[in-house]
Amino acid sequence: MARLLREVPDAWLSVSATTRAPRDGEVDGVNYYFVDKDRFLAMAQEGELLEWAEYSGNCYGTPMKSVMDMIENGRQVILEIDVQGAFQIAEKIPDAILVFIEPPSVEELERRLRSRGTETEAAIAKRMEAAQMELSRKEEYDKRLVNDDLEQAVSELVSYVNMRAEETRG
Repeated sequence: MARLLREVPDAWLSVSATTRAPRDGEVDGVNYYFVDKDRFLAMAQEGELLEWAEYSGNCYGTPMKSVMDMIENGRQVILEIDVQGAFQIAEKIPDAILVFIEPPSVEELERRLRSRGTETEAAIAKRMEAAQMELSRKEEYDKRLVNDDLEQAVSELVSYVNMRAEETRG
């Protein structure tokens, strides 16, 4: 995502709200908005979230106001969200473009998760179970990219985002 944002000047990456604790180096309002579960559920109930889901015991959601403000200002809004959230977005914003970025294999995904060193065995097992469900829905997306070769994946994503932006402007 960092590479996409550098190469597509009018792109903006939405900051999600979450109930999970910050990891080392994460900054509130930059990486996530870190909120307690009561506040998060109040945001959901009051319609402040464009989408939200519970994942690995924590809640994640996209604050609506910032996204709508950026769309109104002509920015290309990028949401880095799971499958549940993507389809909630598609219902609320029918012209949203869904891009599924998939690992080269389930085994490689597990290796990447383990190499982070931030997850317990139980959390890795839950993430792998969720990944299987998400991979089963990849055909429902507008575009699929395999993140095997980072340079190629970034290049394909940048080209696709720019192409879709030109279509909507033209």
